[in-house]
Amino acid sequence: MAKSLVIVESPAKASTLKKFLGDNFLVKASIGHIKDLPKKKLGVDIENNFEPDYITIRGKGKVLRELREAAKKVEAVYLGADPDREGEAIAWHIAQELNDSNKIYRVLFHEITKAAVKKAIENPGKIDENKVYAQQARRILDRLVGYKISPILWKKVRRGLSAGRVQSVALRLICEREKEIKSFISEEYWSITAQFKPAEGLPFEAKLQRIKEEKAEIKNEAEAKSILSDLEGATYKINDIQKKEKKRNPVPPFITSTLQQEASRRLNFSAKKTMMTAQRLYEGLQVGDEGQIGLITYMRTDSFRLSSEAVNDARNFIMKRYGEDFLPDKPNIYKSKKTAQEAHEAIRPTSALRDPSIVKKYLDKDEASLYELIWNRFIASQMNPAILDATSVDIEACGSRENSLYIFRATGSVVRFPGFMRIYSEDTAESENLGEREGVLPKLNIGEILSLLGIIPNQHFTQPPPRYTEATLIKELEEKGIGRPSTYATIMGTILQRDYIVTKDKRLHPTNLGLLISDLLVENFPKILDVEFTANMEEELDLIEEGKKGWITALNDFYKPFSTDIKTAEVKMRDVKKEVEITNEVCDKCGKNMVIKWGRFGKFLACSDYPSCKNTKPLNEEAAEKEKPEKVSETTDEKCGKCGSPMQVKNGRYGKFLACTKYPECKFTKPIGLGVSCPQEGCKGVIVERRTKRKKIFYGCSSYPECKFASWNKPVPEKCHICGHPYLIEKRIKDGGIEIRCGNKDCTFKRAAA
Repeated sequence: MAKSLVIVESPAKASTLKKFLGDNFLVKASIGHIKDLPKKKLGVDIENNFEPDYITIRGKGKVLRELREAAKKVEAVYLGADPDREGEAIAWHIAQELNDSNKIYRVLFHEITKAAVKKAIENPGKIDENKVYAQQARRILDRLVGYKISPILWKKVRRGLSAGRVQSVALRLICEREKEIKSFISEEYWSITAQFKPAEGLPFEAKLQRIKEEKAEIKNEAEAKSILSDLEGATYKINDIQKKEKKRNPVPPFITSTLQQEASRRLNFSAKKTMMTAQRLYEGLQVGDEGQIGLITYMRTDSFRLSSEAVNDARNFIMKRYGEDFLPDKPNIYKSKKTAQEAHEAIRPTSALRDPSIVKKYLDKDEASLYELIWNRFIASQMNPAILDATSVDIEACGSRENSLYIFRATGSVVRFPGFMRIYSEDTAESENLGEREGVLPKLNIGEILSLLGIIPNQHFTQPPPRYTEATLIKELEEKGIGRPSTYATIMGTILQRDYIVTKDKRLHPTNLGLLISDLLVENFPKILDVEFTANMEEELDLIEEGKKGWITALNDFYKPFSTDIKTAEVKMRDVKKEVEITNEVCDKCGKNMVIKWGRFGKFLACSDYPSCKNTKPLNEEAAEKEKPEKVSETTDEKCGKCGSPMQVKNGRYGKFLACTKYPECKFTKPIGLGVSCPQEGCKGVIVERRTKRKKIFYGCSSYPECKFASWNKPVPEKCHICGHPYLIEKRIKDGGIEIRCGNKDCTFKRAAA
């Protein structure tokens, strides 16, 4: 019979531990929390020092009975819930239910490997009550905010709405960004780029940098043309060449927030998907002859700390795989922020020897991709910096006007030694290409006269700040001190589920309802919705965990002003329900006027005779229908290839196309060309816009299926003035904007899109 019982959170972790612990240990799973506050009432006795009324979660009664029966039959019980606040609370609740403190121990599994598990069992501790109180304070704070504010929203706006202490602040950030975008006034500016040919070597580009001693700031086309006029017939001479060696230092291993950000950017994972996948890698998966084993350390952490054993493993691996040139003399150490929990390590593989190429065949696609990202980042963090040779060249030109002087600047760099970039870079380029030359300049000499091949003015407009993505919002929350590693995924999931925001092209857009709720909360609960106040509350919770502040004191400090705000809001909050806006729209069921009301997805039309008549209509669709212009076909100069009649533009399942005006007598159609010939040798087709079955736009040849040329980048009917390639392309760049580049990937020409 087993002498000890180990209780963990998940069946997957339990399965992995059974392999390591042997027959003397019985391993059971609590399957998450066993107790929580009740759902149908506040569950907090405010008058009695915020005493929580914990109840057994529905469906967990059977689990608790099994744990009690198992605990009676063993000499020792080891509580191995996750090593964070939530895990400590789970362990605490289980210990209360087992009610035998003499044989209950707390063990922390920072990684699920045989050595780590054995070490944890041999060095058990006690439940950290301060950590439990910190979790309890957070849970009660969130309950007070949610259960006190939500009923007011139900009364003033509509039933089913909710507010959250941290989630509402995240919503505020999204809404404020949207208002910035809406109020942004774009300003015009111009740049001037010249193409030069040296005596030897390939042509290169340089951008106008300075006019006399001032930075070149060109406000409009007239100023740009004035400069070009002044430069007519000018001589272009190199007056300065600067060469510098630059080091690019490796990035630290992942913590929770950076893992979520990089997984979003590189793998297109949501925060929730990242954490679920990481949880599986942590708890253990079948890996060939090794059996079930944890592949990464615990994934909820804000510490960059690495164990000396892990660092030594990484250094040995780097030495054997890449050689001494890639290995620093001393291990790289990364400093965590002050609030970091240093008991945890950064997120790393449990063994540097488990190369992603070895374990890939045992994992599913998502697991393999995330594991490779974590492994690469960890190994790279212990490698030498990359060394780049950076060159800048200043080219001087005197204008025809008196004392006019223009300085053009060209820059280029060569990766002389890739260092950590051999396996990992934060650039979007694939790591294996990072050792190549980027924007290399030809051999140039000070005093050399250059030939001008062309000089082009480009119009630009200032852009508003971009809308948040999940990744950039998590970064913003982390920088402002809002939330902690264990909460980021929950925050994102909650605001997405509440219909306060929607995701379009990976960007977070607030709905009309989200904007309304955010405004109401900011107006009536300015302190709760204040970013700095919320960050300070996180620090208060950290102080509770460190034993430096009592949890009851912290809750009292919060609740006294909050309760005053609640009473004021019940009276003064704008009553949206009573703001009935009568329209000229007539109910098609009873003939009464329709009124505008707020619903789950924003405003809608409802009959004014409600509840006698419950007819409703979607306001936006009705308004859009009225605003639609009378349908007029767009006739073109194209002639039908069958009957010679004019062709017209039509909208179809896969986008716009040309159709004969004699339809249905003549059913001839053809795709709309972009004015660019197909680049495939021998093909006489043209490039046209198409759509996939999922309505995603791409660009292909009109001669499909004979010609299968396709591209995600939109071709632009403009010849490259550097290499002569017949067309340019629109390329999406990192910040979400668009850049114009040469269609020839070997050419360096690029410019900002107008």
